[in-house]
Parts: sequence; C-alpha cells; structure tokens
Amino acid sequence: MELQNRNVFVPGALAQHFKRETVSATDLEKEPMLYLYEILGIAEDTENGQELMIYRALYGTKKLYARPLAMFLSPVDREKYPAIRQAYRFVPVPEE
Repeated sequence: MELQNRNVFVPGALAQHFKRETVSATDLEKEPMLYLYEILGIAEDTENGQELMIYRALYGTKKLYARPLAMFLSPVDREKYPAIRQAYRFVPVPEE
C-alpha cells in the first residue's frame, strides 16, 4: 500500500498517529482509542487552494482537526523521533 496515495484515507476510514507507539499498555487500557482518528475527507482552503485532511479524534473531547494533506501523508521525522517504528505520520488502521 502506497501511503503517499491519499486514496487509502477515504471518509470513514480510521488512521493511527505515530505517537500511539509512545503510549503505555496501561494508558491504552484506560483510553483504547488514544491517537486514533476517523477520516472525514479532504477539503480545499478557499484562500490558497491547499488541500487539507479533515479528521476527528476518537478519544477525549473528539476534536475535529484539519492538517495540510502533504503533512498528513508525510514520513515521521527521524531526527526528532528516532525510536518510532511507524514510517508515516498517519497510517491506516487495519480492518479486523
């Protein structure tokens, strides 16, 4: 699966942020949806035409977020986060 292909993130799909790897098993027991998000779709910024990924947290207050699509699809910054195994900032959550 090519993650730079935005088609893997269709509305209703679930995405996992790389920081989920940093959460302890105990914390995941308390908050099993931590760093998981529902994809709502891609929007266009009316001012500059930039594509934005729109997504909602599945934990906490379930905030709605917008992030530039290129950033959403970007690789993890290995200099800042050398221990992270996940290759990309967000990856699809496999269907069970």
